[in-house]
Amino acid sequence: MSGHSKWASIKHKKGAADARRGKVFTKLIKEITVAARMGGGDPNGNPRLRSAILAAKSENMPKDNVERAIKKGTGELEGVSYEESVYEGYGPGGAAVMVETLTDNKNRAVAEIRHIFSKNAGSLGENGCVAWMFKKKGYIHVEKGAVNEDVLMETSIEAGAEDVREDEDGFEIITAPEDFETVKAALESASIPALEAEVTMLPQTTTDLKGKEAEQMVRLMESLEDCDDVQKVYTNADIPEEVAESA
Repeated sequence: MSGHSKWASIKHKKGAADARRGKVFTKLIKEITVAARMGGGDPNGNPRLRSAILAAKSENMPKDNVERAIKKGTGELEGVSYEESVYEGYGPGGAAVMVETLTDNKNRAVAEIRHIFSKNAGSLGENGCVAWMFKKKGYIHVEKGAVNEDVLMETSIEAGAEDVREDEDGFEIITAPEDFETVKAALESASIPALEAEVTMLPQTTTDLKGKEAEQMVRLMESLEDCDDVQKVYTNADIPEEVAESA
């Protein structure tokens, strides 16, 4: 299984608790606000906003929260101005890590991220040090048993998917970023449910971690995602699921 899907599936299971919902909502509101500020408040003409709203709906965010975030982005309501940045570094065992942030205080954000890396056997690197290991792709994960494999393959490829591959838990559908929404819509029309669906940074190679390094990597990833200034974290670490779930 790819580094993305292994961590994402683990995170999905570990992050289901209500205690994390507040942080999820905060991150989604930031993304909606920035998307509306950059591309306008109409999701029909703003793909980034459309994706952010779909993500909010998948987390059962109240409609009022979404609408307020859009209005803050368009200037109809007063709001905080957020700045986007990407940081790169290395985790335990030399695993690659990319961190996307939205913050109203860049100095605070980088100081906190550097501290999290150093505290968890990692190190913050220079821009470009690991970005070359990842490619921006649409990613959809479908559970085994939820769909006929031939139907899934035919529906995905006809809609423009680049690849459909099987893993131990289900099927991974990979698309170009610009084809993601078309493929996702085609699957929905065919009543094929997705466990995960997002435009993400997929690792082109993975780094296998075991034992202590795997445990340290889980703590690093969770600490980064718990940071208020961090929106998304990507890694090429391949972590044994049993280690991650017990960490």
